[in-house]
Amino acid sequence: MDNAIKNTDPVLLIGDAALIASTAVCLLTAGHYLNVGTPNAAEFNEFLNKHLKAQGKAGVYQNQLVVSSTLTTYHDCKLVIAITHENAGDKQQLLNSLVPLIAPNAVVAINTESIPLDTLQAGFDNPARLIGLNWTEPVHTSLFLEVISTDISNDTATKIVALANSYWGKDAYIVKNDGIRSRLISAMAREASYLVDNGYASAEDIDRACRNDAGYYLPFCGNCRYMDLMGTYAYGMVMKDLNSDLSKDTQLPQFMEQVLDAGGQGMQNNKGFYNYTDEEVAKWKEVTEKFGYQIRAIIEKYPFNYNK
Repeated sequence: MDNAIKNTDPVLLIGDAALIASTAVCLLTAGHYLNVGTPNAAEFNEFLNKHLKAQGKAGVYQNQLVVSSTLTTYHDCKLVIAITHENAGDKQQLLNSLVPLIAPNAVVAINTESIPLDTLQAGFDNPARLIGLNWTEPVHTSLFLEVISTDISNDTATKIVALANSYWGKDAYIVKNDGIRSRLISAMAREASYLVDNGYASAEDIDRACRNDAGYYLPFCGNCRYMDLMGTYAYGMVMKDLNSDLSKDTQLPQFMEQVLDAGGQGMQNNKGFYNYTDEEVAKWKEVTEKFGYQIRAIIEKYPFNYNK
């Protein structure tokens, strides 16, 4: 782990097809040679080619890519990236199964939204090389990358941030042991569901409030600087009165439970907080990809440290 990972070094990418396709685009564009392990190689190739076609790069990276439905040995890969569903047992099982397949000094990065990193490091052969890495879709157009470290993996995390910011087109940050992105999103989702449960607003009202106020400013400056711009004192006074009335539920809100009990999986099965036709889902996904490129271009005009 002493040697820095270069943007041309081979990477092993593991996960479900749709989940990792845009991550593959990001890594291929950076210059990496990519070994992909996915249960459904055909589906992965379908999603990958769709993303590359949207960029006008269909077929460009074929000599940098090997896709397989089974894992073999990858001793030449300096970096292993796993993007799996949120289950601690499954993640630990995957990590342990990788040990004999990869180089003993390869960096291993796995997504973890609610599982502390030190839980996954416990029992791993070399915990200093294991970090958390959370992405957001679509990976290849977003600046987001959340890097999770513990005291023993700080050096590893720092090297990945340098690689991501220099070559992956990210504005990555490091947090300690637990991710923060999901905490922030979950707090907003909990309050949104509380407002619906108690008759204050509909799902449409919630979305308009988020989109037309916070959504208008947050891509520019984030949460804390947004309060500075609008008036930190005023926000402090509002929070002093409002915080006691915010939801403190520790269970899933009724609104969310109703959606889940009805089998809602969002656009994966055409029903969630809203219902969709197949045509509407296809259109939303098409527009989301287009929006990803457009909002990225706008955000890059106003970098995080704008005045510097």
